[in-house]
Amino acid sequence: MYGWMDNVLRVNLTDRTIKTEFLNKEKLEKYLGGRGLASKMLSDEIDPGIDALSPENKILFAVGPLTAVRGPLTARFMVVTKGPLTGAIACSNSGGTWGAEMRRAGYDVIVIEGKADEPVYLWINGSKVEICSAKNVWGKGVTQATEQLKAETNEKAKVSCIGPAGENLSLISAIINDYHRAAGRSGVGAVMGSKNLKAVVVKGAGKKVQVADPDALKEVAARCREKIKESTTTSMVLPKLGTAMCVVPVNSQGAYLVQNGRKSFIEDDSAINGEALAAKYVVKNSGCSHCMIQCGRETRVPDGLYACEGEGPEYESMWALGACCGILDRLDAVIKANQLCDELGLDTISMGLTISCAMDMFDDELIPVEDIGAPLKFGDAAMVVKLVEDTGYAKGFGAKLAQGSYRLAESYGYPGYSLSSKKQEIAAYDPRGAQGQGLAYATSNRGACHSRANVQMHELMGVNPTVNPHITEGKARLVKDKQDFWSTVDSAGICGFLFLGITNQEFVDALTAVTGIKWDMELVQKTGERIWNMEKLFNLRAGLTVKDDSLPPCFLKIKPENGPTKGMVNKLDEMLPEYYKLRGWNEEGVPTVGKLQELGL
Repeated sequence: MYGWMDNVLRVNLTDRTIKTEFLNKEKLEKYLGGRGLASKMLSDEIDPGIDALSPENKILFAVGPLTAVRGPLTARFMVVTKGPLTGAIACSNSGGTWGAEMRRAGYDVIVIEGKADEPVYLWINGSKVEICSAKNVWGKGVTQATEQLKAETNEKAKVSCIGPAGENLSLISAIINDYHRAAGRSGVGAVMGSKNLKAVVVKGAGKKVQVADPDALKEVAARCREKIKESTTTSMVLPKLGTAMCVVPVNSQGAYLVQNGRKSFIEDDSAINGEALAAKYVVKNSGCSHCMIQCGRETRVPDGLYACEGEGPEYESMWALGACCGILDRLDAVIKANQLCDELGLDTISMGLTISCAMDMFDDELIPVEDIGAPLKFGDAAMVVKLVEDTGYAKGFGAKLAQGSYRLAESYGYPGYSLSSKKQEIAAYDPRGAQGQGLAYATSNRGACHSRANVQMHELMGVNPTVNPHITEGKARLVKDKQDFWSTVDSAGICGFLFLGITNQEFVDALTAVTGIKWDMELVQKTGERIWNMEKLFNLRAGLTVKDDSLPPCFLKIKPENGPTKGMVNKLDEMLPEYYKLRGWNEEGVPTVGKLQELGL
C-alpha cells in the first residue's frame, strides 16, 4: 500500500509480549491514518466506559501518510487514548522529530496495552524492540531522563517521555518529545504513568515511505514551498514572532481572556506580546522536522529570579500562564513557568487555567489561605512559578491543582469557576468575542480545544473565509465544516500552519500523489465527517451526553465590562440546535441511523 509502512507494533506491558501486525486496509480507506486510524482502533479495542487509568485502557502513537514524506511541515504524530481529564476520547498532536523517526523505524501505529509491574521504557531500534527497566530514570525530569535514555540506547535516538507529573498521575500531564514538544492535552501523560511507562525511545532504520507518484509529490512539494515563501504570514510574521503573533490581534478585538475570564481586553499588551518576547528573550528560531517556517523559538532569561533557558512559550502558554493569571508585566516569570511545565510534563493551557481558577476562587474567599499555604492573588508571578512546580510533584496544594480546574472548583462546591468544557480547559479566545469559537469549544470531541476546528483563524485572525466574530449566523455550518476538515488534516500527519500559505488544492494533490487514491475536497470532508462521528460514538458509549456540549456560565451570563466585547455573551443556545441538525444528529446530539449508514458506521 502506498503511503503507509503497513506495520502496527503491539506491545503488551503486562505479559511483556511484542508483535507486529499488518494494517487493516478497510480501516485505512475509511480513516486514512494518524488521528482517524488510531481513534478507530482504540474504539474497536476498548470499552469506552472503562477507567482511563486502568490497565484496560490503551495508548496509541500514530503517524499519517504524509508524515516524513518529501515536503514541508510533515512532522506531526498523534497520541490517542481515553483521556483521564475528560473521560472522552483523547487525541494529542505533537511535532518535533519523534514522529518522523517512528516512520523511519517502519511503523504506522504503536499500540501499548496492559501495565508493567515496575517502571519501564520501550526501546524501538528499527525492527528490534525491547521493554527495558526505567528504574534509573523514574522520578527524573524530562531533560535528565531524555539524556540518560539516549546514553543508554543511542545518541541519535528520539525520546518521548513523561515527567514527574505523569508519574504522579496528574490529569493535566503531558507527554514530551524532543525535550520541548508536547502531546499536551487531556492528561495523556497520566495514562503512560498508570502503565509504569516512562518513555518510548525510537531509532529509525532508514525506512522510507513508498509513494504512488514520486514525480507528482516532488511537484506539489515545490509548489507548497513556493507558496510558503510568498505568504507574508508564513515567510515573515511566524518566523519573526512565532505563535505569539496572536496576542495583538486577539486582544485588539476583545477576545483575550484576562484574570480567569473577568476581562476580555487589556489596554496595553506591549509587555506580554510576541514583539516583547522576540526583543528580550528569543535566542534563535527552531522548528520541527521537515519545517521551513521555524516558528519555534529558543528562549533564555539570562539572570534574576527566573533565569532559565528552553523553548517557547507559545501563544497559548504565554496567555494561560500569563494574562489569564493576571500577569501582565513579568514575561520572564511566564517563560520560567513554561519551562517548568516542559520539564515536569504538564499541559501549559490546563496548568495556567487551573491556577487562574484557584486565584479567582481565592479572591472571592472560596478557598481558605490555609489550603494553599499563602495568599494567591491575580498577578502574583512568584506563586504561579511555585505552584507549577508543586503541581508537577503533587506537593501540597499542587496535588489539588494536578486534577485540573474543574475538579478543583468542584471540590469546593463551585465548578462554574472552571473555564472548561468536558472538564478540559479552553484556549486563549473568549467565546463572548468569538461566537463560533464558543460553539467549537462546546462540541469538541476531546473537550474544549481551539485546534479541532481552528475557527479563531477565521473570526479573529483574518484567514479566509473571514467572518464577523460577533454574529451567530452561519457559525454552525462553519464549525461543522472546519471540524471535518481538520479531522482529515490531523489524520494525514501534517502541520496546520501549512494552510496559512498553501491552498486546499495542494493538500489533495499531496494525498493523491502519496496514496495513489484520487482525493478531492468532497472526499476530504466526508473522511473527516466519518472520523468526527466515530469519535462522537465513542464519547456516547463512554457516558457523555448533550449536557457535556456546553460552556461554563461565565461566558453565557457574565458580560465583559470593557473593550470591544463589552456587554456581550456567547449565544450557544442559538447555534447548538442548528449544529446538531447540520450534523444529522437528533436534538440530544446523537447521530441518526441514516447518518451512520451514510458514513459506513
